[in-house]
Amino acid sequence: MLRRSFLRGAAAAGTLPFLPARPALAQNARASVLRYVPQSDLTIVDPVTTTAYITRHHALMVFDQLYGLDAQLKPQPQMVEGHNVEADGTLWTFRLRDGLRFHDGEPVRGRDCIASIRRWAQRDSLGQALMARTDAMSAPDDRSFVIRLKRPYGLMLETLAKLGPPVLVIMPERLAATDPAQQMPEVIGSGPFRFNTKERLVGARVVYDRNPDYRPREGGAVSWAAGPKRVHFERVEWQVMPDPGTAAAALQNGEVDWWENPINDLLPTLQGNPQIVTQLAGRLGNLGTAVMNHLYPPFDKPAVRRVILEALTQEDFMAAAAGDDEKLRRTGVGIFTPGTSMASDAGLDILTRKRDLARAKKDLIAAGYKGERVVLMSASDNPVLGALGEVMHDLLQRLGMNVQYVVSDWGTLVTRRASKAPPDQGGWNIFSTTWVGLDMTNPVGEQVLRCGGQKGFFGWPDIPEIETLREAWIEAPDEDGRQRIARDLQAAAMVQVPYLPLGQYFYRTAYRREIRDIVQDQFVFWNARREA
Repeated sequence: MLRRSFLRGAAAAGTLPFLPARPALAQNARASVLRYVPQSDLTIVDPVTTTAYITRHHALMVFDQLYGLDAQLKPQPQMVEGHNVEADGTLWTFRLRDGLRFHDGEPVRGRDCIASIRRWAQRDSLGQALMARTDAMSAPDDRSFVIRLKRPYGLMLETLAKLGPPVLVIMPERLAATDPAQQMPEVIGSGPFRFNTKERLVGARVVYDRNPDYRPREGGAVSWAAGPKRVHFERVEWQVMPDPGTAAAALQNGEVDWWENPINDLLPTLQGNPQIVTQLAGRLGNLGTAVMNHLYPPFDKPAVRRVILEALTQEDFMAAAAGDDEKLRRTGVGIFTPGTSMASDAGLDILTRKRDLARAKKDLIAAGYKGERVVLMSASDNPVLGALGEVMHDLLQRLGMNVQYVVSDWGTLVTRRASKAPPDQGGWNIFSTTWVGLDMTNPVGEQVLRCGGQKGFFGWPDIPEIETLREAWIEAPDEDGRQRIARDLQAAAMVQVPYLPLGQYFYRTAYRREIRDIVQDQFVFWNARREA
C-alpha cells in the first residue's frame, strides 16, 4: 500500500498527454548528441569523496582506470600496457600505454598514478588493504610505477580495477594532492569525455564533450569497464527530470535517448512503444540497505539495531523497490549478493522467521531505546530510495519510535550523511540506499561492511569482530577459506548489525531503439552509437 501511494502520482503522470517536444535538432546535430536521464542530479564531481553512483558514472566518463573490470569480474589492462611481478610477489612494476594525456594536455605520468592511488586509498577499504601491505611506491620514469609490498597481496589487480564507488581513477598529481575529504578544485582526467563546466546547470543539465585526444586501448573485447573505449557521440547531455512522468514522456517523444532507471509502474507504457527498448540494468541486481549512525543513540546500541532487524520484513521493502513482479525481487538476502561465491544462509533465520511487532516494541524499550528522536533521511528525486524511505518511516513509527522524517534531493542527503554532528544539530540517524550487486560480492569491496570506526563507512560503525574477519578474508589462501570466513562474517553481522539488509531487486533501463551497442550491465557512454 505504501509503495502504491508513493508511486501513484508518478505512474499517473505517465498517462498524461506527452509534453510538447522541443524544437527538433538538425539531423546531423541530433546524430552527434546522446541525451540521457540520470538517476539523480550530479552534485559531487570528485569520485574520491563520495560513494554515490551518479558520481561514479561521471568519473568513468572523465577519468580512466589502470585496469578495467570485465563482465567475468576479471581485471583487464586499460591505462596499463603490462606489469611484471618479482621477489615472490612483493615487487610489482607497471608500465603505462604510450600517448596517455590529461585533458589539459599534460602527459599521464607514473607519479600521477601513485598520487591517485594514495588519495583514493584513504577512502576505500580495498585501498586501505593495499596500503597496509605496501612498503613503498615509486615512479622510476614517466611511463612506469612500482609498488613494493611488505608481503604478497593476492588482490592487487582487483584493487587497481576497483569499479564500485569510490572508483579508482587516475588524476593529475596536483589534483591528487587534494585532501580526500575535500573536493578537488577542478575536474581534469584523461578519459574519453571532457567535463563541460560552462554548460553545467545544477538541477537541470550536465554536459560532456568527446575528448578528441583520447586513445582507446588496442584490442580486447568491450565488456563492462574493459576493452577499447571508442566514442561515437560528440556530446553527451544528462537531462535531470522533475519526475518520472516527465521522463517517460520525453523518452517517448524522442526528446531524450536513454532513461537510466524508469520506475516499474511505467514499464508497461514504455514497453508498448515500438521505438523503445527495455532491458535488465544488471544481472547481479541491486541490494537495498539501511545505514544507521552508530555514533549517537539509539543506533549506538547493538541490541536496538538487532530489534529493528528482527522487526523488518524484506518483502515490504523489495515490493516497494521492484513493484508487483515477483521475478524482480528476492528476499531472505544476507550481506552478500545472492548467487555469488560468498553468499550463504548463515544467520539468516533472523530475517526469515515470523515477525511480531508487538513484541518488538517491548524489546526495543528493553534494548535501551528511551524515546530519542530518530532523524530518518530519504531522497525525493529517486523513486526507489523514496519508496524505501516510506517503508522505513512506517516501520519505525509502528515500533513506537519518535521519527523526524527529512525528505530532500539525493545530493543534499549525500552531503548531510557526511556530517558527524548530533542528529538535532544537522546530523542524522538512518537512511536507506541501494548498491549494485557487484559491490556486495565480497567483504572488502562492500562499503557498508567497513566497521573501523572513523575509518568506516558513513555511520562509522566500530565493530572489531567484523574488522578482524575482513582482514582474515584478505589473508585466506584459497576460495574455500574465504567462503568459510564469509559465513562467519554474515553470522556476526546478524548479531552486531552494522547495517540493515533489505533484500535484492532488479530493474530495467530504457532507451530509444536507434541507440545500439550499449555496454551491458553498466552505465557508460563509450561504444554506444545511433543507428542511421
